[in-house]
Amino acid sequence: MSAPDEIRAVEIEAPEVAAARAKVRRRRSIALAIALALFAITFYTLTIVKMGPALFDRAM
Repeated sequence: MSAPDEIRAVEIEAPEVAAARAKVRRRRSIALAIALALFAITFYTLTIVKMGPALFDRAM
């Protein structure tokens, strides 16, 4: 019971290719973080707007 040749063959990529993939991965991670932050800020803002100005007039 051995693995097929396609699974056994592991190619070691060149350092340039690995660096390029890491750069692309980092950019994608930053883009996702920015999108998530904007999403959270949008929900926070919409929640405050939906509550209306009476939110700030209440007694503490």
